[in-house]
Amino acid sequence: MKSVFAERMSLLGTETAFEVLARAKNLEAQGKDIVHLEIGEPNFETPKNIIDAACFALTKGYTHYTPAPGIPEVRETIAGYIRNHKQVEASFENVVIVPGGKPIMFFSILATVNPDDEVIYPNPGFPIYESVIRFVGAKPVPIPLREEKQFRLDVNELAQLITPKTKMLIINSPGNPTGGVLTHEDVEAIADLVRGKEILVLSDEIYDRIIYGNTHPLSIASLPGMKDWTIILDGFSKTYAMTGWRLGYGVMHQEIADKISQLMVNSNSCTSAFTQMAGKEALTGPQTDVDRMVAEFKRRRDIMVNGLNSIPKVSCLLPEGSFYVFPNFKSFNRNSKEIADYLLNDAGVACLGGTSFGSYGEGYLRFSYANSVENIQKALERIETALGKLK
Repeated sequence: MKSVFAERMSLLGTETAFEVLARAKNLEAQGKDIVHLEIGEPNFETPKNIIDAACFALTKGYTHYTPAPGIPEVRETIAGYIRNHKQVEASFENVVIVPGGKPIMFFSILATVNPDDEVIYPNPGFPIYESVIRFVGAKPVPIPLREEKQFRLDVNELAQLITPKTKMLIINSPGNPTGGVLTHEDVEAIADLVRGKEILVLSDEIYDRIIYGNTHPLSIASLPGMKDWTIILDGFSKTYAMTGWRLGYGVMHQEIADKISQLMVNSNSCTSAFTQMAGKEALTGPQTDVDRMVAEFKRRRDIMVNGLNSIPKVSCLLPEGSFYVFPNFKSFNRNSKEIADYLLNDAGVACLGGTSFGSYGEGYLRFSYANSVENIQKALERIETALGKLK
């Protein structure tokens, strides 16, 4: 069948989390007990008010096509949220609603990046960034996120990577897989660096409500001169435990929004109507479930980090956001995929090797603590026992 496929398909990567999930499920089918710390999915139910809003919308006829960029009143609700929560001036014309967060990554790069353009992206970082950059024929330029910098990018290093061919910079804060959070000073320095250079910034802010410090993440789009040159990626999957609803959005200059809408017409037609109404309720309804979820994530984070740091030869920074830890396993003198495979098969703990997120992830593993405290503690015991067998 090789001759059937277009050459471009060889450029497209994948997301290892779903591959490991499938392997873990196969082991479970064989009777093995697996603790799932591989998938980035909150183990909470979608809040009841959101489910009720979706059910009500179904009874009110929200079962048909919508405009490609989304229902205008929902887009305006999102624009209001962006104004209030991120301090970014926006109207409904700047908002495009899509089925999940990934389409904003895909469509933004597809709509704006030409072959041979350069795109700077975080490494270790979400693997779909590099995948789509390669798919469109552009050059991926990794900006390393290093442990000694708390997995924040080094602005001086970023300056050295910018060339006349740089078309886009991707930033992600709080970050996947590291949980690192850019400081306000970092974001301001990045803006100073790219402002006036006609470089688009794709700012992935999907985790910006899952934050544990006292300082809220700063959206680069809120800074002078950056709104028109920033595409904000956000959505409902993480904050509202709505991964299966497939509901995300982008906020951008209206001319870019028009192109993203055109890609929606050519691919999905539109996002499901009743899920959009559920998203409206998510943003305008009570936020107590979100607050409780984040508080519980913080409790789990502390247990996870303390447990990992108590294991000989393992060290782990305390992440400031998201629901991932990215511990250092370099002392075991094995590559990260080998250790991840070993923990899955020997210990029954599913996690991801750091290189699933790029070459600079070597020596690290990613664990999602979007699981119960009981399972996290079970995983920690299993990890310590299994690592104790390694010579």
